[in-house]
Amino acid sequence: MQLLRDAFICPKARPQAQHPKTEGGNRDEEPGLMLGEFQELLRSVVGPSADESWVERFFSEVDVCCTGRVKWQQLSSYLFLELTERQRAFNPPAALLDTQPQIRHCSHNKREATVRVVAVSHPPPLRYVSVSKGGQISVWSRSLHILKTFTLTGDPTEEVANTTRFRGWTTDAAYMGSCQMVAVATNRRDLHFFSISSTTVSEDVHLFGFFCVPTALCYSENVQNPEEHPLLMLGDEQGGVHLLWFLNPLKGLFKSPPRKENGPQRIFFPDLGEHSSMVSHRYIPHIHQEPINRVVFDSNVIMTSSESDDTSVVFMNVSLRQKPYTWKIPQGAKCFDYDSSLQLLVTGGRDGKLRVWTSYVTLSPVGMLLGHHTAVLDVAIYQAADQIFSYSRDSELRVWDISGHHCLKTVRLQFPCMQQGCMPEHGYFPFLLLRPPLPEETPPHLLVGCKDYLAHLSLAETRRGVGGRWTGEGGELGAELESSAPLSCALYNPTLTQVVTGHVDSSVSLWDVKTGRRNLCILNAHGEERLTCMELDSSHRRLITGAPSGTIKVWNLLNGLNLHKLEPVINSKVTGLTCLHGNQLLAVGWSRHIVQYNISEVKDLKVTADMSWKSSDGHKSDIMAVRQCSPLGVIATASHDGELIIWRLDTQRPIIHLQRGTQAALPVDSLVFLQHRPESITLRDRGVLVSSQAGYLCFWSVTGVKHGCFYAPEQPGERVLIMSSDQIKNSILVSGDTKGCLQIWDISSYAVDIQSQSACEQPPLLQRWSAHSRPLVCVEVLHVADREFLLTASADGSAGLWTRDGDHVGCFGQLETWSITGPATYHRRRHDKLIEDPAEMGEKNKFLTLPLRTSPVLQTHPAAISET
Repeated sequence: MQLLRDAFICPKARPQAQHPKTEGGNRDEEPGLMLGEFQELLRSVVGPSADESWVERFFSEVDVCCTGRVKWQQLSSYLFLELTERQRAFNPPAALLDTQPQIRHCSHNKREATVRVVAVSHPPPLRYVSVSKGGQISVWSRSLHILKTFTLTGDPTEEVANTTRFRGWTTDAAYMGSCQMVAVATNRRDLHFFSISSTTVSEDVHLFGFFCVPTALCYSENVQNPEEHPLLMLGDEQGGVHLLWFLNPLKGLFKSPPRKENGPQRIFFPDLGEHSSMVSHRYIPHIHQEPINRVVFDSNVIMTSSESDDTSVVFMNVSLRQKPYTWKIPQGAKCFDYDSSLQLLVTGGRDGKLRVWTSYVTLSPVGMLLGHHTAVLDVAIYQAADQIFSYSRDSELRVWDISGHHCLKTVRLQFPCMQQGCMPEHGYFPFLLLRPPLPEETPPHLLVGCKDYLAHLSLAETRRGVGGRWTGEGGELGAELESSAPLSCALYNPTLTQVVTGHVDSSVSLWDVKTGRRNLCILNAHGEERLTCMELDSSHRRLITGAPSGTIKVWNLLNGLNLHKLEPVINSKVTGLTCLHGNQLLAVGWSRHIVQYNISEVKDLKVTADMSWKSSDGHKSDIMAVRQCSPLGVIATASHDGELIIWRLDTQRPIIHLQRGTQAALPVDSLVFLQHRPESITLRDRGVLVSSQAGYLCFWSVTGVKHGCFYAPEQPGERVLIMSSDQIKNSILVSGDTKGCLQIWDISSYAVDIQSQSACEQPPLLQRWSAHSRPLVCVEVLHVADREFLLTASADGSAGLWTRDGDHVGCFGQLETWSITGPATYHRRRHDKLIEDPAEMGEKNKFLTLPLRTSPVLQTHPAAISET
């Protein structure tokens, strides 16, 4: 890198060249290198064997602005991003979604910390029960709204002023699903059992008089084998474990009292033998030398942990017939989690280190996860994504990749109770991780407690695809990925002869038109958001994508790097983009404004929005589409209320409202300018703009005259979502409707006369066929290899290529590639003759396309600067 920098900036290290002086004589402005100079420079650094074609491609990738010159700042930025890509190549995105955490205040805690939160799924709907340190019990809805509260009562023998206020601290709680109860342990050496119904919370049983304080609880039941008795385990402050098997939980946990008592049934623990018909008890003493802080039961194995150096984590069989496995960890373990399917144990302690162990190998961990600066309070394995969540005392949440032992994400949770310079107070068990399977319509999520606040964080349901790029460069083979995610947009890049498809799963694919093979794929382009629109910049080397949240991103089409993120406008959906000459980008959407961005030579990742467009006399409803007409120097916008406006680019003001919006008007689905007609003096005042509304295609002149309107779909009640024309001659108009049907109209003589067409008169129909099984989101006329082809993309997850005569070339991503110049390689040959009468259409003309499949590709990873 140093050699490259020296060669770039040192005149002696590279050939001298005469560069034009910059305006104003600024000698500090770096002129940059042209392609020939760049080749000589690379050969002087890497040697004369540098391949010329590789150097040319490298130069094109760095020269994203297409100025014909490369500056050192451009090259260094490119190399930095590429290095970051390679370093993160195999790191999957964190399962923790990029949504703002939902934080709720536990107002009934009386400023005490929340010790534990449990999930109650039966009876539906899902609820949460939080237990504060001071004994306040709160029942929450799924959306974290308090439904009801309850307060622990104290010992009746300590009644003061006719009240039995609880005078201790809670230590843990557990949800007992088979009997729909919550058990709460306290430092008063007792257990409280609460019934949780959809309407009430009541204390049923008070089990008191334990020999020492229960410090950790775990309830285990075998749902697949109801005959197996459920088990409640209690770890205590002396390092022992109580095991309570409930023999008939459907009838009750304990024997009913001979006479009804006021309040909960009170049972003295030494008298538990009197309830032997209902509960079986065993005590295992001195497992640990310190109080037990976690207890788990899995596959007849008791798992416990403590902060003892010699007995940090212990696994023992419940039968006690096998020698226990003991992990010795410096400063012990404050928390642990175990996943039986992965055979993985993760521990966290006061030293801030996470240790990853394989089952029953106690001598040394297989991995050490470093990053926390304070004690780790809780840890959880999220098996659905092969990731680990950890939380430390300074409210730092980290997400780790299990296979790579890398930290994927760090989030500092900003709880309102946090104060500068002070560590916030936490309960003993901050985490509640809800993993699949879950109740219907309940996505996986993580609850984190800090003092009297709860944070709700959303998680991905499964391991997400690696965010960023897949590329087939180099011919290496990777795992084949089948993708049938519905398409939301597509376009054709004539400069690179590539088709670009955008999907609802936020992926972008680049396809070679000549073969149908995928060259590159950008995954999670906008996180979890669908793509709403796409556009190319003036050089056709950069792709611009929009999303429902208002975010707009700029991508390098040669390498898949995220170059810029454009400032959103009030988080409103982006529905249309158009790039003017000089890389001035216009964006429209639900903000009802026309927003400008300058992406010509911007160097920063984030680009601010320019709101100077004079749109006060603009749309009063959401803007649905935008198109530009360079020969006329205008753009057209259309809104949800049916309004059409023509704007002058030089004044940024509307020049005419072709159609005023009304509440009864129907939305405009699509616009297309017939670019060839304005180039002719005789045609520029004829029908140059086509709008689609409720299936009707209307031809407009920029003077406000409607030159024709006709209904395009074959079936009534359908809409035309997309249109295109051969812009070289404007002899045909292609329309795609919500049934997946494609129509090709002869418009060479339509809407070109001074007299407007009859309202019912339509141009000749050349072809019509069913191209897809769901609505079309893109149709475009392509000129490749001196022939015309049609690109179609649909919500059914497929994109296809057709000849103008109706031959089906194939679907992008199909297993067998095609040759654009070899009709013998096409998927299907011509299916019929030209159609002039729609009544002649039959089932023989309908084609069903295949879902997108990928060709084998090599995976790489996205730029670190890419933000969702």
